[in-house]
Amino acid sequence: MIGTAVIIAMAVVGLAQILAMVRLVRGPMVGDRILALDTMVINAIALIVLLGIHWGTAVYYESALIIAMLGFVSSVALCRFVLRGDIIE
Repeated sequence: MIGTAVIIAMAVVGLAQILAMVRLVRGPMVGDRILALDTMVINAIALIVLLGIHWGTAVYYESALIIAMLGFVSSVALCRFVLRGDIIE
């Protein structure tokens, strides 16, 4: 039962990843592209966690945590670059 739910969730999150990639390519403004990139990071984290649940290993949770930290820092840096033109003041 849980295996079927995890596979369906993987398919739905994979579809969300594809739709976010379309928004990243076709986004009319830079803000839309930054949000799409952040959404893709969140979807990738969700896929990694679902893969860890499906295979029953804890290593994937640690990698999801590292990717979440890197995604947050990169989103903040990209937003600061777009707004101010530099990352470090």
